[in-house]
Amino acid sequence: MARKKRKVPGLNGSSLADISFILLIFFLITTSMDTDTGLVRRLPPPPDPNQLEEDVKVKGRNVLVVSVNMNNQIMYYYGDESKRVTVQDVKPEDLRAVAKEFIANPENKANMPEFHPADPPLPLLGAYPVTKNHIISVQTDRSTSYEVYFQIQNELMAAYNELRDELAREKFGRYYRHLDPESDEALAVRGVYPLKISEAEPKKYGGN
Repeated sequence: MARKKRKVPGLNGSSLADISFILLIFFLITTSMDTDTGLVRRLPPPPDPNQLEEDVKVKGRNVLVVSVNMNNQIMYYYGDESKRVTVQDVKPEDLRAVAKEFIANPENKANMPEFHPADPPLPLLGAYPVTKNHIISVQTDRSTSYEVYFQIQNELMAAYNELRDELAREKFGRYYRHLDPESDEALAVRGVYPLKISEAEPKKYGGN
């Protein structure tokens, strides 16, 4: 007499969907996600429509251009065309000192940003002389490596941080990084050295 084959009992999968849904909610609640935070950039204000064209041209001395080509070679230049300073084959770590001198213009050079009394007056410092119209323009190629770009940005940010620390120590006896960001001291320091780094749209310098 033939023996009947025993059927293997099937698994009850009716609750799998509910379990999967519960696990999904659990991981969404317990997992923290990183949020990309962009670097703060401040572009120069638009020119006054009543301003003379000759006055606008003078602003060439206020711009430090840092340029990177497709081979990650760095150069910079600043000043009006008649007094332009151009330096090629620059290392990223050299840009910090260059930017500090350009932003602060300690010797009041004619081919670097001109000084103006702070307007409106700064907290605690009043009409302190500042190079308020300066700007650092970073121009990259589409093939520029992110590592070089990051090094450049890091050195430029470090230039601002060091200038702010030096001024805060001189005027208030504390490093800027130790000040309350909303305090009059911090507002004054940022007013003297406002962050002005402009990023031009990447260009293709080497061929199509």
